[in-house]
Amino acid sequence: MKGYRISVLRHGMTEANEKGIYIGKTDLPLSAKGASEIASKIDEFDYPSVHRVYSSPLRRCTETADILFPETEIKTVDDLRELDFGDFENKSVEELLNSDDYKKWLKGGMASRTPNGESLEEMTARTYKALHNIIIDMMNDGITHSAMITHAGIISNMLSCFGLPKYDPKTLNAPFGEGFDIIVTAQMWLNSQAFEILGYCPYNKNSEETVY
Repeated sequence: MKGYRISVLRHGMTEANEKGIYIGKTDLPLSAKGASEIASKIDEFDYPSVHRVYSSPLRRCTETADILFPETEIKTVDDLRELDFGDFENKSVEELLNSDDYKKWLKGGMASRTPNGESLEEMTARTYKALHNIIIDMMNDGITHSAMITHAGIISNMLSCFGLPKYDPKTLNAPFGEGFDIIVTAQMWLNSQAFEILGYCPYNKNSEETVY
């Protein structure tokens, strides 16, 4: 049965990431350091040859896609954007530590929502929509290997909710410019809304392939 492989990668670093500031919907570009680090990883790692790149519309993702896959078609997918942190946007942990709303949000579950923001439950629903549309698009166009450039929160949520085997989201952290390979068949997705987690992506040129 035909399998469809997706290399799910996190965008490069922004100035907000460097400063430990929450950014979700805020559309920041890569920092100079972030762009340099992504470019250097091309020499350090073996990135896959893919037929299409699906990217969050935010600049930190599209700029990462342009560096890693300069000759490949890029399609932006709005539902791959990061969690909307609402009133916590552009604030550091230190600024929020004494906020009751922040403490409540950290203790809350999937339905917990930041003030004027988005809940994990809502993010999961649109992540499923994005993934479904990408898989159908790949099937319709006969694309067997694509890349997805998105955000840390989207990656850990996507893999923990829809990936097999099951892992704690905290173990699915992706460094900048790195992530995981997943594979799905039409039957697996349409019947179970699930995919298989294959391992880390990309592979370090100086080490043996790592299986998750």
